[in-house]
Amino acid sequence: MSLTQFEYFVAVAESGSVTRAASRCAVSQPPLTRQIRALEDELSAQLFERSRRGMALTREGERLLAHARSVLALVRETPRVVRSG
Repeated sequence: MSLTQFEYFVAVAESGSVTRAASRCAVSQPPLTRQIRALEDELSAQLFERSRRGMALTREGERLLAHARSVLALVRETPRVVRSG
């Protein structure tokens, strides 16, 4: 699992679309899709229901979304914690 995978996962979850998530993350769709699939493989869980209308979170995806947001928030906060310590 990587922070990049978490960032891509959150972007897809929030936008509901690989196309919009790729644009938001400034990457092309194929690498973003590969990273999402790799994350699903590593977790042995399907995180999204895929359809022509976009991507919707599964129950497992819903649980991961809260955790991924927390992890990313902690990472963003790290420089402030180090400087203030």
